[in-house]
Amino acid sequence: MTISPIDAELLRNAMSSIVDEMFISLMKSSYSTNIKERKDHSTALFDKNGRVVVQGESMPLHLASMLGLVEIVLEKYGEKNINPGDVFLSNDPYVGKGSHLPDVAMAAPIFYDNQLLLFVCNIAHHADIGGMSPGSMAGGMTEIYQEGLRIPPIRLFKSGKLMEDVMDMILLNVRVPEERRGDYNAQIASNKLGIKRCLDLIKKWGPKNIDEGCDVIIKSVAKRTRKSVSSLPDGTYTFEDIVDDDGLSRKNIVLKVSITVKKDQIIFDFSGTDPQVEGNNNVTMAGLQACCLYCIKVLLDPDCPQNHGMLDPISIIAPEGTIVNAAFPSASAARAQTGQRIVDVIFGALASACPENIIAAGNGANTSAAFFGKSKHGKYYVYLETLGGGAGGRSYKDGSDGIQIHMTNTSNLPIEALESEYPLMIERYEFVKDSGGAGKYRGGLGIRRDYRPIKHDTTFSGQGERFVNKPWGIFGGNYGGTGHFSIIQKNGKKIRIANKPSALKIGPNSVISVVTAGAGGYGNPKNRTKKQIKDDFRSEKFSKAFLLKNYPQSKKIKLEEN
Repeated sequence: MTISPIDAELLRNAMSSIVDEMFISLMKSSYSTNIKERKDHSTALFDKNGRVVVQGESMPLHLASMLGLVEIVLEKYGEKNINPGDVFLSNDPYVGKGSHLPDVAMAAPIFYDNQLLLFVCNIAHHADIGGMSPGSMAGGMTEIYQEGLRIPPIRLFKSGKLMEDVMDMILLNVRVPEERRGDYNAQIASNKLGIKRCLDLIKKWGPKNIDEGCDVIIKSVAKRTRKSVSSLPDGTYTFEDIVDDDGLSRKNIVLKVSITVKKDQIIFDFSGTDPQVEGNNNVTMAGLQACCLYCIKVLLDPDCPQNHGMLDPISIIAPEGTIVNAAFPSASAARAQTGQRIVDVIFGALASACPENIIAAGNGANTSAAFFGKSKHGKYYVYLETLGGGAGGRSYKDGSDGIQIHMTNTSNLPIEALESEYPLMIERYEFVKDSGGAGKYRGGLGIRRDYRPIKHDTTFSGQGERFVNKPWGIFGGNYGGTGHFSIIQKNGKKIRIANKPSALKIGPNSVISVVTAGAGGYGNPKNRTKKQIKDDFRSEKFSKAFLLKNYPQSKKIKLEEN
């Protein structure tokens, strides 16, 4: 008996609750602040053929590392050599279809009556995966071998038994192995919970309905995605944008896209994009695919579930050897920097096709700060976080201040969580005044965060974008402000440093200041209401000088200090 659409939707929601519970389990049981506080992890459920059926609403870029993982496992081992209790591990962008090495994926099969029915999977961003730089994401790395330990799809558990030698090898190649072991154990526990919940679901629904239901769920998403694509006017839409630099020799790296819509099919053509770079902000095809899928979802059908069906109406053309489809052995640890710009360039292209759904360019980065040192207790630490910034103005509302956007949907780390676990002190944590671009609806503000090491020397590495090329406004909106890294010395002197610094030694008499970009505005600033301008001033997010310069109508408004 064919499962009905209503039953398929009930099943999908049941599966969604399972992956959400897996997500919370991983968050609550992990060791590192990057996971338990910032929520830099994702969970998903696959069918027996390796297709994503349900993904949790978490990190869009992690979809890249999931889409091909189980397919690779099935291809490498074959269904006959996969057993109950097996757990597979992978992080490699080239042989495991991951996106960068710190994102370690873990998949486990689910059997019922000796029949393979499903896989559970999770991904966690480990604060360090080895390599030449603590945190494994610093600038200066030129090939994947420098970025950390490459893990092809391998067994971590065989028939329920931990492969101790595999775990030993992994932990030997990372800094702070105790923390890494804790995060791996959290991933293992999350999948075990998922398996338990799925077995309960299979008992309730029956294996045949589960098998059939997965297919119906995927096909329904494919149909829904085709319908959303068909809402766009037929035509070809183009745009280009600029990546600041690769941290080494290349600056102003061009990304181009030509998007062709024909009925319910859409083609993303990135021909003309600049070649891959020496630095580590290259994107592999899996990452590019995730960016395209994200754009289709948020622009056309935000409530659409995420699974393999989204791929059905989408074609991607990206010459190998470009920064959006890099060839082995290019470095890709900072792929999110370019991934955010891929979103900007797609949004720019589709602005005329769906103007009400487009937002202006946001902070366009995954601004990262990594610290490595030894605490007063004599133990080494690796602290990694990524900071949000401004979100672009919208057709109906101002952009949000100080948040992660687009491909990096994580949380900003609370000061209390940082200072309670690491020998670092936050001296300033604030919005950057005047960093949101003017418009009918203004862009969001960037963030400033100042770090001081306490009674020790620390090693700082960072990754920044939109530090040179400003986030653009749209439909008459103005540019947002740029970000930067700097060192503030004891005498108060502020020294700007590279956009992608690696292994800088910082003592307790100095402060690392991280400033992220704001965002562009939406619509002509002349159309902003007097009340909104007054509110901008009273909020102290914008200065009187900024408002007078960017909003001509503000000259007729009495702007008084609070």
